[in-house]
Order: sequence, then structure tokens, then C-alpha cells
Amino acid sequence: MSINILMPALSPTMTEGKLAKWHVAVGDAVKAGQVICEIETDKATMEVEAVDEGKIGQLVVAEGTEGVKVNAVIAVLLEDGEKDVPKVAAAPAAAAPATATAATPVAAARPTPAPALPPAAVSSGTRLFASPLAKRIAADKGIDLSRLKGSGPNGRIVKADVEGAKPGAAPVATPTAAPAPRPAAPAAQPVFVAPGDSRLPHSAVRKVIARRMLESKQTVPHFYLTVELEIDALLAARQAINAVAEKKGAKVSVNDMVIKACAKALRDHPECNASWTEDEMIRYGAVDISVAVATDRGLITPIVRNADMKGLAQIATEMKDLAARAKTGKLKLDEFQGGGFTISNLGMFGVQSFAAIINPPQAMILAVGAGEERAVVRKGQMVVRTMMSCTLAVDHRVVDGAMGAQFLQTLRAYVEQPASMLV
Repeated sequence: MSINILMPALSPTMTEGKLAKWHVAVGDAVKAGQVICEIETDKATMEVEAVDEGKIGQLVVAEGTEGVKVNAVIAVLLEDGEKDVPKVAAAPAAAAPATATAATPVAAARPTPAPALPPAAVSSGTRLFASPLAKRIAADKGIDLSRLKGSGPNGRIVKADVEGAKPGAAPVATPTAAPAPRPAAPAAQPVFVAPGDSRLPHSAVRKVIARRMLESKQTVPHFYLTVELEIDALLAARQAINAVAEKKGAKVSVNDMVIKACAKALRDHPECNASWTEDEMIRYGAVDISVAVATDRGLITPIVRNADMKGLAQIATEMKDLAARAKTGKLKLDEFQGGGFTISNLGMFGVQSFAAIINPPQAMILAVGAGEERAVVRKGQMVVRTMMSCTLAVDHRVVDGAMGAQFLQTLRAYVEQPASMLV
């Protein structure tokens, strides 16, 4: 029996992707765990492994095809001894047949509230994630696969799951109400294209950024708090730290020190390290800081995990590596999925101040401007100090104004007295 290889969901928010490259050709023998293709998602390019053994009978989706829907058939795998290849037409989205199996991504994401595939055997309707061998054994023994929980990749039922199972009757399907129709979106105003204008198709990253930022501004009640931070002591501390760190191959930036300061402030204010859901507040135990990185594919936010527990040199080394791989699309899923707080720094472009858009489901994002010398008043005297403007965008459902202000007070103390970050 032939097996359809499906476009896998490589992240909880992925609905489509680009089949960037095939590593196999028609007629090639494939083993379970072998990399068969590369999928370009909204964030990164991921290698995908085969789940079953067999021979490639057909490549349904051509290399370089964009907008391939999750669960669409991308290839057909033949079992040993099978010669007839059932031709499958490429489709933008597919309802998978009962024998279909999804390919498995090499890098698995951390558990999230909305996993790409449910752990139970039943995915939707009557479709089961089970290997052909497991299905044959189940049929011989009269086992109802829908009652089993798979131990294979993405909850797939494998041979070991059915060998010790007992026969059972099929469960009675419970009818579900059809979802209410969504109101039609208003028609977009036409855009007139004049001679000499260029048409640039949206990339997958740009589409996701547009959708998520529109969703954020429409559904998240933002409010903004701005502070001016004096960073002369921080700059002096950075110079002293780098005199030692550079001997060990590390170089600490101002942004690295801001990451550390934000992480320490979040540890001091755990009520701010949280997300909103319709049923409950999620308060994170770890302090994971997302950092916005501009790439030619769009904005990506790699994550420094447990940033409050790491030294500045380690943060600097990790951030340099994450930023480099973000720009080449080589991040792993768990390196950009998640995070409880985001930092967006445009100071290196000379931007004095700005307000960033919250990255759901996070509750806060800090917009960091350029450090510049300004005339300020200290104890009645006009003096020159290096000042940096920071604007905190806050989800009012999670963090109240006073809570956000207290967080910024703590952040100010860490930035303006950098030695306090080290104790």
C-alpha cells in the first residue's frame, strides 16, 4: 500500500510553507529518519525526515513551490515490492486519506498550548496517524486505533503501540455543531499600478508578520510607558567588562546588557512575565527574552533562554550566534518559538525613540532607542549625560499601569547601576 507524505506543521501557527529543496528523487530508497526535503516556514528553513521506509514513487510538489498547505500531499512513498504508483495531483490544501502520514521535522518545538499535532491518535474526523504496519496488525487483531495513544513522532501510532493492545469496539462519534459563519471582510481598495512600478509577491515571513501585527493591534489593548535612562555608568562598565571578555573571545554590547537588565527585572516582577488567555493567566517560571533581529526575509525573534541566570559574556556569545543563524534562516524551532518578553532595539540606526507592537501571546515589548549625549539638570546644575529612551508597550489585560511603572523603575536601577546586575 502506498503512503502519502504530507506537508508537516513545523510550528503551532504554520498553515502553509515553501518546499525549498528535495533531497530525494523518484526511485530513491528511503529509510525512516532520513532527511527527504527542506521546508521554508514563516521563520526558518527546516529539514524534514521520513517516518516510513520505502521507495519514492512520486514527487507531487515541485522544488521551490510556495504556499503549500499543511497536510497537502507532497510525495508518494511505495512499500517494498510495490510497483504501481497512484498518481496524486498537487493541491494547495488537501484532506489527507486514511493511509497518509506526515513527515517529521528534525527539530521539535517545546510543548505549547496549541501543538501542531495532537498527541492522541485521532487528528480530525476519521483520519489516523498510524504506520501501515500498525494498521495491518490492528486490523488482524480487531483493535480500534482511535482508542490508542501513539508513541511515535507527533503522536503517530507505531507497531509497538498495537502489539500489546486489546481488541475493542469503535467509539461512537459525537456530532458537533457547525461553526458560525464569519462575517465577510470589507473589500480592499484597489491599488493602481503605473508603468515603472514593480510587483513584489509577499514572502511567507511578510504575510505572517502582517497577520500577527494586525491581530495584535486589533485585539491587544496596548498602553505605553516611556523612560529616559542615563547610561554613562553602563557604558563604562561595558568597557571594563570587554577588556576581560575579549580575551576569551566574547564582546558584550549595550543590547546584551539591556537583555540582562530586563531579565533581572522580570525575575523581580514575575507578575509581568505572563500571558493572557481567555480562561486564565499564564505566568512563566523561566525568564526567556526574545530579541528582534532584522533579516532580508523579515523580522525574526530568537530567544535567550533563562537570561536572568546567565552571565553577560554568555548572553553576548549566544546572541551573536542566534542573530547570525536567524539571518540565514537556520534557527531551530525552539530557538524562536516561545519567549515571554521581547526587546526591539533600533538605536544602532540612530532612532531616538519609538513604540513597538506587542508580539502575542507576550504581554510586553521594550523599544530601545539610541544612546546620545544630552543636556540634563542634576542637583540644579546643567550637565551633559548619555541618555537612552526606552518605551514599554504593555498588554493592559495582563499588566496594569502601576505594575508596568514598577517594572521600569527596577529596570532603571539595573541599567543606571550596572554592578547590581552582577550580584
